[in-house]
Amino acid sequence: MNKTIVKDSEIVATRVFDAPRDLVWKAWTDPNHVILWWGPRGFTNTNQEMDVRPGGIWRFIMHGPDGRDYPNQITFIEVKKPELLVYKHGGAEEVEPVDFHVTVNFAEEGKNTKLTMRMVFSTAEELTRVEKEYGAIQGLKECMDRLGEYLAKM
Repeated sequence: MNKTIVKDSEIVATRVFDAPRDLVWKAWTDPNHVILWWGPRGFTNTNQEMDVRPGGIWRFIMHGPDGRDYPNQITFIEVKKPELLVYKHGGAEEVEPVDFHVTVNFAEEGKNTKLTMRMVFSTAEELTRVEKEYGAIQGLKECMDRLGEYLAKM
């Protein structure tokens, strides 16, 4: 199942990965793994810090194929290993002006993992702006594809 739904101020992506939940969790929360697949195709990442706990920060720079750098900051709100991540993207002056709230659920489906990522923006207009300026919807699809490809190699 690969599905992405856009409604009002939300993007919801659902993917089923042929990998156990603990492995998907590790790929998502271990800085040595996440930097190898995170982001749209053609992007690479430099991890600055990653502290996956409530109140912890993940700061990283996405390097675009056009040579542009995109500083990012994530603040973790809720962490329930290996089933739930809740975080806020943005919130620092030196990062890209993109603020949204994310909930990621990791559910077991037999030997597979169903991942549901819900991104909520402040308004529908803000989601439209982020889509127009950053290609958020296609980028999310490519990011999930890259995660699937990475999991197949782990």
